[in-house]
Amino acid sequence: MSGLEDDAAAFSIDENLAIVQTLDFITPVVNDPYSFGAIAAANAISDIYAMGAKPVFALNIVSFPIKSMPMETLGAILAGGAAKAAEAGISIVGGHSVDDTSPKYGLTVTGLVNPQRLIRKSGAQAGDVLVLTKPLGTGILASGVDSGIAGEEIETTLTAVMLELNLKAAKVMQSFPIHACTDVSGYGLLGHLKEMLSSDLTVMLDYGRVPILPQVWDILKYGGVSSGTHANARYLRDLVKWDESITPQEQMVLYDAQTSGGLLMAAPADVADSLISQLNQAGTLAADIIGYVYQRNDFPIEVKRGF
Repeated sequence: MSGLEDDAAAFSIDENLAIVQTLDFITPVVNDPYSFGAIAAANAISDIYAMGAKPVFALNIVSFPIKSMPMETLGAILAGGAAKAAEAGISIVGGHSVDDTSPKYGLTVTGLVNPQRLIRKSGAQAGDVLVLTKPLGTGILASGVDSGIAGEEIETTLTAVMLELNLKAAKVMQSFPIHACTDVSGYGLLGHLKEMLSSDLTVMLDYGRVPILPQVWDILKYGGVSSGTHANARYLRDLVKWDESITPQEQMVLYDAQTSGGLLMAAPADVADSLISQLNQAGTLAADIIGYVYQRNDFPIEVKRGF
């Protein structure tokens, strides 16, 4: 009942129950192995939340260089993943590992949902508002950490954002008629936003309302942008119309390849105030309207600095 265009696969058991399943694994984005494991788990579980489902169990997927790295490091990665899964209310019940040249870790996560409550990635409608629940910039900060540009304080900020489960936002989302949702990850905000749009729609974003981690500007001074972010910019460059006041450096933040990013929701405008209020009350890291969906203009995506 769902295809490759969605965040996870969904299979209907009957009119009241569907299984939702995803697989996601990543290379290290921080130096601490325990935190890396927890971030990878949070990142994987987000696909289940984005589809309106409840995760019920998970399996590990691990690649690890057992001849060149201590087994204690592997143990810390797995412990971090198990702790984050427990925070989400699920158990990791098995998995598979291979000897590899570099560490990689993630989860296969299974969830359950009423098929009538399933939320797809596509489905945004003209008149919808767009709401984002985490700030952007984790890819830029991770590049800074990896290259040695960023110090310990920035890595601490980066880690805290990526560790945050989208559980709070997902619970709030259940009370609203959300038309479409995805988690913002490797394709960046603009790439995932493009996936939410049908061919007859345009999104207008207000750059000033997009939540951005303030530390990104320090990293961008030194060119801290990943190859994935550059790839996103190349792919989308003909699909985005930028306000002339938005600099190329500022543009890169919206292309930034995220890890364990927030939920991006398309919701009817008449529920926007209540949705934002409840997201803020729940304690999400960010909750604001960042744009609006209209009938198609010349470009699928337009980015302005204020409307």
